[in-house]
Amino acid sequence: MGKELIESNRPSWDEYFLDLAHAASKRATCNRGKSGCVIVRDKQVLATGYVGSPSGLPHCDEVGHLLKKVIQEDDKVTEHCVRTVHSEQNAICQAAKRGISILGATVYTRMTPCRTCAMLLINCGIERVVCERKYQQAEESEKLFAEAGIKIEYKYNETQQYES
Repeated sequence: MGKELIESNRPSWDEYFLDLAHAASKRATCNRGKSGCVIVRDKQVLATGYVGSPSGLPHCDEVGHLLKKVIQEDDKVTEHCVRTVHSEQNAICQAAKRGISILGATVYTRMTPCRTCAMLLINCGIERVVCERKYQQAEESEKLFAEAGIKIEYKYNETQQYES
């Protein structure tokens, strides 16, 4: 008897790490834009993060949102919860606390990093960003990444919908 080949539905590396980012997002403590982040180099996870308040401070799911109004360039007023640290920021902090360099790594996240997270990732030496979907204000971050020579890719060419 010869060896039987077993058909596999094994995910690609990008799909696998996006699945891990999605799993990390389930730990988020703010239901607005739940996101998770995984930082990877050489097919190895270096750090993870999810949306949550700074260590030791109350979380949205305990005390509610801390909303701030923002006036967009088109004069539209939006509200953003500022109680939490973004998943990318928490992953960067996890790597820093453990003394792990993320230079040359790839970031996997549920949606396009915001402008601030994009700037942090650029300064950390990230080489590639893979997102499940676009953030509602993705254009500015996409432009920053392009100017810095960082490749950004999307699994789905659609905007992430989340509670407002």
